[in-house]
Formats: sequence, C-alpha cells, structure tokens
Amino acid sequence: MSKHNILYLASMCFLLLSLAACKAQAAPTVVVYTSVDQPYAEPIFEAFEQQTGIRVLAIYDAEAAKTTGLVSRLSTERANPQADVFWSSEIAQTLWLQDQGLLAVYQSPMAEGIPAAFRDSQGYWSGLGYRTRVIIVNTTRVAPEDYPQTLADLLDPKWGAGEVGLANPLFGTTATHAAALYASWGPQPALAFFQQLEAQGVRIVDGNSVVRDMVANGDLKLGLTDTDDAEAAIQAGKPVVMIFPDQQGEGTLAIPNTVALVAGGPNPTQAQALIDYLLSPEVEAQLVLDGFLYGSLRTPAAEGPVMMSVDWSAVAQQMEAAKRDLQALFLR
Repeated sequence: MSKHNILYLASMCFLLLSLAACKAQAAPTVVVYTSVDQPYAEPIFEAFEQQTGIRVLAIYDAEAAKTTGLVSRLSTERANPQADVFWSSEIAQTLWLQDQGLLAVYQSPMAEGIPAAFRDSQGYWSGLGYRTRVIIVNTTRVAPEDYPQTLADLLDPKWGAGEVGLANPLFGTTATHAAALYASWGPQPALAFFQQLEAQGVRIVDGNSVVRDMVANGDLKLGLTDTDDAEAAIQAGKPVVMIFPDQQGEGTLAIPNTVALVAGGPNPTQAQALIDYLLSPEVEAQLVLDGFLYGSLRTPAAEGPVMMSVDWSAVAQQMEAAKRDLQALFLR
C-alpha cells in the first residue's frame, strides 16, 4: 500500500472517529411547545439546561394566536410528533388535547403537592401556578367612582363606542374565559353578554398585551386582560389600575398554566425530566416572583381575590360552541 493511501486511510479513520465522538458527546435534547411569553420561559429553560445538561428546543406561540396555534400544530403532527412537552399558559386547550389522545400519561413526583383540582387524576397534565382575568382601567380617563366592579359593568353605555378592549376571543385565555362563562352562566346568557359587547362597539385586538398597551396609552378607557399583563403596566408606572371583577359575586376567573407530556414525542426521558423541573415549587415561585404567575397553586395567598368556582371539564366541553358563536359574532 502506498504512503499516499496509508495517509488517506488514516485521515478517514480520524474523521470517522471524530464524527462518532461528536455524536456520542452531543447533548440530549427535549422539544417543548409553549405559549408562555418568551421573556419568562427562556430563563427557566436556560436554568434547566445548566442543571441537567439537556438542551431545550423551545417553540413559542405568536401573541395573536396564543395556545391555539401550537394546539393546531400538535394536532397536525399527530402521526409524527415533533414535540415532547406542552407547557400552556392556560388549561382548556390542554384538556382538548387530552380528549384527542394527543397527550401521554406521566405521574410526575413533583405534582404531588398540587391540589387535585389542578392536576389530572391519571397524570395527563398538571397545573403550574395561575393567572387571573382582570379589568384594566386607565386612571386618567376614568374616575375612581366610575371604576367597573363586575363583568356586567363593561356593558355600561357610559364608556362609549370603541372604548372597551378585548383580545380575540378565539385564542388564549380570552377563549378560555369565554368557555368558562358558557359553562358557568349557560351558553345563551354568555352569548348575550358578548352580543351586548359587540353592539356597544367593543374593540377586538390581537392579544391581551395589546389590550394592556392601548389602555395604558389612553387609546381605550378599559379592557379585559390577564394579571401578568396588567402588573407589567403597573410596574412600568403606567396610569392604570387592575380590578378583580365580581368580588361580591361569583369571583374572578383564575386560569392555571398546564404542563403535559406529548404522546409519542421523540425524547420521552428528557421530557419527563423537564416536566419534573417545571412542576417544582422553585420554578413556580420564580414565575410568581417574575410576575408571570399571579399566585401558587400549592400555597394560595391567605388574603386574595375571590375566585370563580370552575368545572374545567365543563369548560372544555364548551370551547367549540363558544368559539363557533364568537367567530360568527366578531369575525364576520
């Protein structure tokens, strides 16, 4: 064998050994689909990577299509799942995925401290803290004596046309809120509420953060949003106040985050490790401290807003009817 051939074979062997070594040293990976805002989720993923050596590939949802876009993607990928974990900023869509057979059972040991009402008895999903639906009011455009105290107060004609904001009710927590009203009030009274909002010129916008910004800037007098959005405006010194509606009645809607294992995902072992991490008390506490979650499911505040009593299975059953009605009403 010539010297040239020997050098060629040696170089090829070195290349193959190098490729094998790189493959062996490649970090394990987990793919997570999440509707949690990236500024809050990304530091959590980075801390997980540092602790475990597992690389997180995160796919985030767009603000205008919160949760719903990722749910559609999971449904489309049913035959060839690409995601391992679904971390949702709400719950109704998670229940729909469970009903569709797109989630797998995993009884995380970290879920044991979470109340039974906020985790699936079979292990298909677990709650992770909660946010609530609130009314955000511009304090320069609305006098304190006129602040709304109930959802029904949003229907008062005194606000004027185009002065009340609502995120697109087909997506995210607004869709969950609508379905919760369908389940709690009944479909007809809930639809009548939205019909009255529409008749009075409610502004439908692309997301709860848009509602917040328009109220904070004075483009709207008030609107419905989530606690994390309202708190961000308050912390930024904007002229707004956050009101928990219906404190003398049924209470305000609290919506938990949910974490679930995707059925047939490519990295189940790493997925379980990430789920354990996300459901840990430390992560929940960090997300509360960061302002994304309003409160902990494990240790509810001794003094806090009155929360609406919710049958989440009934909410999930009303999702499609609420979406169908509201699409016809607002997106004609």
